[in-house]
Amino acid sequence: MPRLRCSAIIRLSVSIGLVCLIWLQLQLISQRPFANDGDETLNSNDTSAAVLAMVPSVLHKFLTVKPKNVTTQGINSSVASDAGVSSLLNISEIVKNIARYNMQQTVINEDIFGPLQNNSVVIVIQVHRRITYLRHLIVSLAQARDIHNTLLVFSHDYYDEDINDLVQSIDFCKVMQIFYPHSLQTHPNQFPGEDSNDCPRNVKKEEAIKRKCINALHPDLYGHYREAKFTQTKHHWWWKANRVFDGLQVTKDHTGLVLFLEEDHYVAEDFLHVLRLMEEAVNRHCPNCNILCLGTYLKTYNYYAVGDKVEVCPWQSSRHNMGMAFRKDTWRGLSACAEGFCSYDDYNWDWSLQRVSQECLPLTSRLKALVARGPRVFHIGECGVHHKKANCDSNSVITKVQKVVKGAKQYFFPAGLTLQVAVAPKKNKLRKGNGGWGDTRDHQLCLNITKEAQTAREQRTQFLIESGAF
Repeated sequence: MPRLRCSAIIRLSVSIGLVCLIWLQLQLISQRPFANDGDETLNSNDTSAAVLAMVPSVLHKFLTVKPKNVTTQGINSSVASDAGVSSLLNISEIVKNIARYNMQQTVINEDIFGPLQNNSVVIVIQVHRRITYLRHLIVSLAQARDIHNTLLVFSHDYYDEDINDLVQSIDFCKVMQIFYPHSLQTHPNQFPGEDSNDCPRNVKKEEAIKRKCINALHPDLYGHYREAKFTQTKHHWWWKANRVFDGLQVTKDHTGLVLFLEEDHYVAEDFLHVLRLMEEAVNRHCPNCNILCLGTYLKTYNYYAVGDKVEVCPWQSSRHNMGMAFRKDTWRGLSACAEGFCSYDDYNWDWSLQRVSQECLPLTSRLKALVARGPRVFHIGECGVHHKKANCDSNSVITKVQKVVKGAKQYFFPAGLTLQVAVAPKKNKLRKGNGGWGDTRDHQLCLNITKEAQTAREQRTQFLIESGAF
């Protein structure tokens, strides 16, 4: 009897242990974050039937995830899932690939669609790693009239072969890829990534000084220390603008419009048509309007009332940062204010531009926007750095935008635009920054980006002078 009782106790203990182990595994699975850097990769082939039904079948190829015959043996499965195929490449290989892309400056499909014309629109798309959103942006671009005349420049801060394959499969216009070289991916353990000797975000300055952590003397205006995943976006935006206006051979003489989009945007089929009409309206009626804005963050849209209306107003970072376009002459004014942009204690590029407009640019050159009241650029991103929803459903938002676009079709391609002048706000005081940008290393990196681009431009100009081109 004692032996049987002992065996029963052992079996019961083993059973309880197994139950506890299974429960613990389920808890870990349920609590696992979307991705290592806080962003949803959205890299699954889960596009809903409702979404596909509203996409022409010929464009389904951009929404299809191609299987990769690769092995992840020896790689942590969750890391492989988060990082995609590129997890198989080491950092030095990724750095070499990035340098090769940036040096070669290959324009895909140039043999089909011809060289870039000065009146062509250059569309610059900032890409991180949310490939599902990027797929739908590409589908929307493919359906736009006159898209074949544009150049799409995809600016990446994350190297991923799946994303590269998607971008390089575009067959409806010219395409180029550029890669931000100071990314967290290529600098995971040192600035501009997170150094192990960096100060923790919430440590007090007195304690940071005692610890002798690297950036102890430079918290932001709220007393917090830098977080690399937030500083990267502003660096990337500034780098890509410098690169496109001053660092690419294909755009060196281009003085036409450059339109800025992001991976989680979606365009209407007449966005280029409306952009052209807005450009004409600026030339005729608003020569001081130096920003054209195609997007809005409104939740509802009444195209019957505002489909052909545009509004003149001071540019505001929180309202006019989506689908904004400007020319090289506007960029010259902004880049001359690099010191103000790079030192402003705000990790947002748009708030930093607001500061530049109000404190650096001459009064007559401050950013003034012509805004489409009926938007032609929409935001579909619900998952990422600034969106912490537990259940990110990209399909529901994409379906909603598809329905909005379909319902507004009868108001697209207006023959002309109706110009309105917004009532100027009584107070347009510069707001306090959001912080996150107190570290002087970020200031210097940002300034170095500008200096490198300006040096390249000056060297090119000197070469042209000496060669007799001027």
